[in-house]
Amino acid sequence: MAQRQGSQSRGDGGGADAGVRSASSPVQSVERAATVLEILAREGGAGVGEIARELGVHASTASRLIGALAAHELVERHSSSGQVRLGVGILRLASATRSGLDLVTQAGPVCDALAEVLEETVNLAVYRSGAAVNLYQAQGTRTVAMHNWVGDRTVLHATSSGKMLMAHLPPEECEELLSTTLEAFTQSTLTDRDALREELRHARERGWAQSIEEFEEGLNAVAAPLRGPEGTVVAALSVAGPAYRLSPEALPGAAEAVRRAAGQISRALGHRAEVTG
Repeated sequence: MAQRQGSQSRGDGGGADAGVRSASSPVQSVERAATVLEILAREGGAGVGEIARELGVHASTASRLIGALAAHELVERHSSSGQVRLGVGILRLASATRSGLDLVTQAGPVCDALAEVLEETVNLAVYRSGAAVNLYQAQGTRTVAMHNWVGDRTVLHATSSGKMLMAHLPPEECEELLSTTLEAFTQSTLTDRDALREELRHARERGWAQSIEEFEEGLNAVAAPLRGPEGTVVAALSVAGPAYRLSPEALPGAAEAVRRAAGQISRALGHRAEVTG
């Protein structure tokens, strides 16, 4: 097995003392566990002794690391050969990451094209733990120095994407979010729970949600849902612009363009029009 350059620097000099000292450093243990996964990804499989030598630790330390990883199915040890290989848990982690990457890969070009047509800012957002998280942003030609929202968490009740995502949550989860304090960001922010419930219902029925100066004064937006193969809503596609360009009267027309783009992305994700979640 190839020796990793500088691998000795990851250890603490080797020998039995290395295994003892590793227990006192959680960060070092995490680094070593990550290195074990990297070794197995590179080699396809390795024995405990080989892994220990590359880490620069005692075999017992390597064995404990492998045991901890195996408990989460990140590695597995073959009983006959003793070889350690990556486990099925890696596939679960990769699948979770791939879903987000696939979404951006499919949506990115459509977002870019929509931003060019509407000449406004287009965002792609997903629901994560009570907030909308932006994965991709495309800027229109008329947009000047607008904040880049990629990676940011934004509120649900005051944004068009947030409302669309909220509208398609399980009822009990939606009600739990409605029971929290609804912050007023502007004078137009909708904080009345019954009124917000009605707006969410309307968004589900017509297929798009709106935010009229609710999150920022002078900023309007509309959003449409993106659906996966099973018909469930997996993300929201929105367009936002200054109220003097994207006026309340212009929102329905912009919403239709956003809905068409969202439908195009949904089809690329495997959604069929006759399937709804």
